[in-house]
Amino acid sequence: MEKAKVYFTDMRVRPEGQNLQQKLAALIKRAGIDSIDFQDRFAAIKIHFGEAGNLSFLRPNFARTVADEIKKRGGRPFLTDCNTLYVGSRKHALEHIETAYLNGFSPYATGCHVIIGDGLKGTDDVAVPVPNGELVHEAKIGRAIMDADIILSLNHFKGHEMTGFGGAIKNLGMGCGSRAGKMEQHCDGKPTVDRSLCIGCHACARICAHNAPTFRDGKAEIDHSRCVGCGRCIGVCPKDAIQPSWGQKEGLIDKKMAEYALAVVHGWPNFHISIVMDVSPFCDCHPENDAPIVPDVGMFASFDPVALDQACADAVNRCTPNPGSLLAESAVHTGDHFHDVSPSTNWRIQLEHAEKIGLGVREYELVRL
Repeated sequence: MEKAKVYFTDMRVRPEGQNLQQKLAALIKRAGIDSIDFQDRFAAIKIHFGEAGNLSFLRPNFARTVADEIKKRGGRPFLTDCNTLYVGSRKHALEHIETAYLNGFSPYATGCHVIIGDGLKGTDDVAVPVPNGELVHEAKIGRAIMDADIILSLNHFKGHEMTGFGGAIKNLGMGCGSRAGKMEQHCDGKPTVDRSLCIGCHACARICAHNAPTFRDGKAEIDHSRCVGCGRCIGVCPKDAIQPSWGQKEGLIDKKMAEYALAVVHGWPNFHISIVMDVSPFCDCHPENDAPIVPDVGMFASFDPVALDQACADAVNRCTPNPGSLLAESAVHTGDHFHDVSPSTNWRIQLEHAEKIGLGVREYELVRL
């Protein structure tokens, strides 16, 4: 099997040299973005705008650089994401756009508009066939994303409490799913509570959009008839009393996510950029962010989202943990930083399955600029 090419540049800049935005523009040009015909075509830039209160999401300046490069090539870029399942600041389009603007993603800052992929209430989706799908045969993808002519993912590479890390596959698969699509991906990973660890703080109840946490004798339980498996309660529990179910440990969410990602890009011109900085241990969906677990690494680009995620994971795992971070304080240090932060996850499952169904390959050649 032929290796995919992944292009990389570090975060170093020198006086009178290129700044980071210029380095990003040079990176995507070297990676071959000019092979895509952008002329008069709509280009969806899939990005995470960050939950209100979170400060680890990508700076809007990076989105501006990508949008400007598309416009130079005659394209019509827009920034997009789909609405969330959980309580927060992005559960419908009005709040979602307001959050995007408050976090700096205004048309004036980024040079393009924000369009929420699955509409006002998260119900505007398209049933998209999944080639080689084993668990999903038709993915529910936001209509505005599928109406685009070209798909680009601009990913903040970081940890994740249910999938190990969030990169290109998660940005595309989970991020492009409508609310119904997100529910389909999450539905087999409903968490449970270790009551011996629960302190009854009600943090899980406050974060849940579906009133799934209930309390008996001051201890939490999860009502699976209400739970959609979004995993928000796992991240907010201060005692790690809430854990994914066996469905998650079997990697069902990872596999479904890969199949959703394939549905998004299959048959369309697509290109992927990952920026490995502010590598927080958990998702940017949280209304807060913990200290980065490793130093900033650099910027990566590829036509292959699987190879891109593998390269980013390898790069992070080669880093020494940041002192005082959750990773440094972990009870175990196996060398797999994502597993050490979230022991119930196995991120390799998503890459193995993604390769199996034809989304990309894990073997890569790293080309340094």
